[in-house]
Amino acid sequence: MTDFSLIETLRYEPDAGFVRLRLHLARLKRSARRLGFSGVNQAQAELQKAVEDATVPLRIRLTLDRQGAIAVTTAAFTPLAADAVWRVRLADTRLSSEDKLLRVKTTRRGIYETARAEYPATEVEEVLLLNEKGEVCEGTITTIFLDDGSGTLKTPPIACGLLAGVLRTELICQRRARVARLSPDDLARGQLYVGNSLRGLIRAKLGV
Repeated sequence: MTDFSLIETLRYEPDAGFVRLRLHLARLKRSARRLGFSGVNQAQAELQKAVEDATVPLRIRLTLDRQGAIAVTTAAFTPLAADAVWRVRLADTRLSSEDKLLRVKTTRRGIYETARAEYPATEVEEVLLLNEKGEVCEGTITTIFLDDGSGTLKTPPIACGLLAGVLRTELICQRRARVARLSPDDLARGQLYVGNSLRGLIRAKLGV
């Protein structure tokens, strides 16, 4: 497949700059090299150009197509309340652990949109997906983390069929999270979190 672009979604804070910029650029460069996309070395300059006059927190969306064309869009960003709890549900839609493109953040979003459409936006904030083996993978826009009381968050391995999330990478490098295969039953045995680089960790409650 060639009809997709690579994508990174970042948060920009006027006082601190881009949040986790190094990890975002590293992932983008790895993906571009793996898939043969050109133009990736211009990404940081385009990001900086987009925030030259920024005075408020922003959500930044960068896309890079196979020919090297970069597009950057910005929108005002409002963080969640510190005590926010997202309602989440499991989708019937399944991911394939054999689909290597799931490990790359792209605009190929069809399967996630299908899963999200299984529940009204008024009922849930996020929908979680399993793979064909029934293993927990990821949310439609988040990585899944489980606090089972061991002191280290558990998060599914990439081999299950999921994105190498930037927040996930950071928490693993900080030894605040470790890789572990999870079943749906496991999610009820501890405190569930979902998260991404834009919003950080979010407490979640799994509905039935």
